[in-house]
Order: sequence, then C-alpha cells, then structure tokens
Amino acid sequence: MTDMLLGIPAFTASHAGVDRMGAECRIDPSVSVMRFGQRSDVLCLADGVSIYAQTRLVLGDVVADPCVGIRIGARTIVNVGGYLSGEGGLEIGEDVLIGPHAKLLSAGHAIDGGDVVIARNRITRARIVVEDGAWIGAGAIVLEGVTIGRGAVVAAGALVRQDVPAGMVAAGMPARLIRSRRGDAWPEPEPEAAASWLQQVGAGLKSFFREGREVK
Repeated sequence: MTDMLLGIPAFTASHAGVDRMGAECRIDPSVSVMRFGQRSDVLCLADGVSIYAQTRLVLGDVVADPCVGIRIGARTIVNVGGYLSGEGGLEIGEDVLIGPHAKLLSAGHAIDGGDVVIARNRITRARIVVEDGAWIGAGAIVLEGVTIGRGAVVAAGALVRQDVPAGMVAAGMPARLIRSRRGDAWPEPEPEAAASWLQQVGAGLKSFFREGREVK
C-alpha cells in the first residue's frame, strides 16, 4: 500500500510569484503571493521549504524600495494561515518553524504628522530577520525592524516589538523575555553595573547641592 500524506503540500518545482525555488519544496496550491512591478530575485526559497495552506506572501510594489523581498532558508516550515510581509524586507533562516496564523509584518503606515487619513500617509519599512532554528509560535505577531535570534522561541499569541536574543523565550502582549531555553532565568543586572549607576546618581546629587550652596 502506498503511504498517504494528508494535509501536507505536495512537492512542486514552481509557484506563481516565486522567483527562485530550491529542490524538494512543498507549497500548497492555496498559497498566494501579492506583488506588482517588475524585478527578479525578490521572492526566493531554498531547498526543502514547506509552505502550508492559505498562507499569504506580501511584497506589494517590488520597485518601491530596494529592501523589498522575502528569502526563506532551507527546511523552514510555514504552517497554515501565515501572513509574511516582505515589504520592508524579510529574511528567514534555515530550519525555522513558523506556527499557524503567525504574522510577520515588515511594513506599516506612519501615524504621526502627515494626513489625518492614515491610508494617505507614507509606508514605513524595516527588515525583519528570523535566524536559524528559531520558532515563531501559533498566532504570534512580529513587527517591523525586529530580529529573532538563532534558536529563540516566540510563544503562541505573543506580540513582538523588540529583538529576541539567541536562545531566549519571549511571551506576552507586548512580548517580554521570560527565560532562556536552558531554563536559566533572564539575568539580573550585574551588581557592579548597578553600583556604577548608583554612584553616578550620588555624584549628580552632590554636584546639585554643591552648586546650590555656591549660589547662596
């Protein structure tokens, strides 16, 4: 009897909107790419990438900015319902796991100044980097300009606005670092650093009171 793989995309050698694809990539037919304008090598997949059903890959105007692009490393898996924006640049390393319905948003709209109508304001762009071996949990949101370090974990449902260092676990809305994957607590400030800060504050207070006496 032939083995059946249910719910797993079949191998494909090409997909509409993908510029370059490595060997043995799996892309579900329902995966959609939103792009316009003429430019090559904007959306590139390495060997063994798997992208599951109903994922949306967004590039927009590929000539609007040189940063526009999506690159996904070997053996990375993007689970169902993902939303990956390369409008500000998106670099995903090798062996990365991206959970169902995760959103990586490398672009947004300026909200300060400009027009009161948000849609008329400029697009903001900043590259997202997800390094090798990281895991973005189900429903997590990663905002523009963030780097997720090698082997780091973003918990399900987290909203990530700041970098997550390699090997760390981030959780919450907004996300905060809660521990390392080895089980060690996130390190407290070094005692010397804390003492140095207190010394600076003390010196400032002494200077303030000395200047006050001189004025009198």
